[in-house]
Amino acid sequence: MEVSLVVSVVVAVVLAGLIAAVASLTGTVRRLEAERTDAEPGVEPLPADVRGLRQEVAALRSESKDALRHLAVVRYDAFGDMGGHLSWSVALLDDNGHGVVLTSIHGRAESRTYAKNIASWRCEQPLSPEEEEAVGHARPDA
Repeated sequence: MEVSLVVSVVVAVVLAGLIAAVASLTGTVRRLEAERTDAEPGVEPLPADVRGLRQEVAALRSESKDALRHLAVVRYDAFGDMGGHLSWSVALLDDNGHGVVLTSIHGRAESRTYAKNIASWRCEQPLSPEEEEAVGHARPDA
C-alpha cells in the first residue's frame, strides 16, 4: 500500500508540473500574439522585438548614408626624376558623392598638400588626373 501511495504522489506531482508548463506556454503564446501586428495574408506577423530590430537597422542605414565610407587612394610619382610613389591622392566620400579629395605632392625639397571639396561626385575646382582616378575608384558603382 505504501508503494501505491508513493506512486500516486509522484504521478500527482508530475501532472501538476505538466499543467504548470502548459499554462506557462499558453501565456507565452498569448503574449506573443498580443505583441504582433496585422501581417499580410499568409505571412506570419513578426514579434515586437524583431520589428524593433528592423527599425533600428533602417535608422542605422539612413544615418550611414552621410558617413565618409567610400574611399580610394592613388599613389604616383609627381615628378619624373623621383621614384617610390611618394605622392598620393585620397578620396573620402559618402553615398551621395559628397566629401573631399586630399592630395600630397612630394618633391625633393618640399611637399605640398591640397584639399578639394567634392559634391555629387563633382568638384568646382579642376581635378588632377590622379584626383579624378581616386574619385572614380571611390565611387561604389565604378
